[in-house]
Formats: sequence, structure tokens, C-alpha cells
Amino acid sequence: MAGWRFERKAADTYFVYSDIGQRTFVMENKPAPNPLLVAMWRGFCGKCPNCGKGRLFGRYLKVVSNCAECGEDYTPQRADDFPAYCVVVVVGHLVVGFVLTTEAMFAPPFCVELMIWLPITALLSLVLLQPTKGAIVGLQWAPPRVLGLTGMQ
Repeated sequence: MAGWRFERKAADTYFVYSDIGQRTFVMENKPAPNPLLVAMWRGFCGKCPNCGKGRLFGRYLKVVSNCAECGEDYTPQRADDFPAYCVVVVVGHLVVGFVLTTEAMFAPPFCVELMIWLPITALLSLVLLQPTKGAIVGLQWAPPRVLGLTGMQ
């Protein structure tokens, strides 16, 4: 680059020299985490996407209106049926793969398969529904903050 010169002074400090003058900036060794993934992970864990401390759910699938710790308002985030669709797709793919493998290898009677796979399907669906809803709430909460649109109405 014409007119630019870079010098590394320490592990995370760089000096940039240009025709205008000297500029100093600090670079971290590791990149900052993606705020969208952080918000989704916090929601998946049932925590507030904003602070990560407050509870996201008051009951099994009922999202609280505000965070008890930071006061973040969750009323604009409505997950509706999307978490259930996601859970159906994931659990369906998992269970169908195992059902087909079991059928091909062992060929158990139909009633045995029902006794095995129906409870597993129901249990997996119930276990994954709340974390998936939390992740979807985190997904809906994060984009305005990721894009810098927090002041818009």
C-alpha cells in the first residue's frame, strides 16, 4: 500500500503510519463471538438473550414478558409454531433413521417397534421443544442489535 506502513509493537498492538500521521490500534487475538449465536445459545439454555442471567420461561413454554435481571422486553418476540416445526423435522429425521436401521438389521415385530419408538419420539419432542423455542426467541431478539437497528421504531 502506498503511503501506509504497519509495525507490530506487542502481541496485540499495531502502529499504522500514513501520510497523514501515526495511528495506533489494538487487535485482540481471538475474534469477538457472533452476537446472533450468543443470543440463540442463551435462549437455548433458557436464559435472557440480552444479559444471559434472567430466566426466559415462566412455565414450560410460556415466555416471560420481561427479564427479571435486565428488564429486556420480550413481547415483540413471538415464536408461535416455528419451534414445533423445527423439533418435528429434527426428531423425525433422527427417529426415522433409527427405525429404518432397526428394521433392516433386526426386523422386530411392529408392536415392539411401536413400544420402542413412540415413547422415544414423544420424549425427544418434549425435551427439545423448550430449548428450541428459546433459541428461536434469541434468533428473533438478536437481528436488530446485530445490524445496529436498536433505535428504530
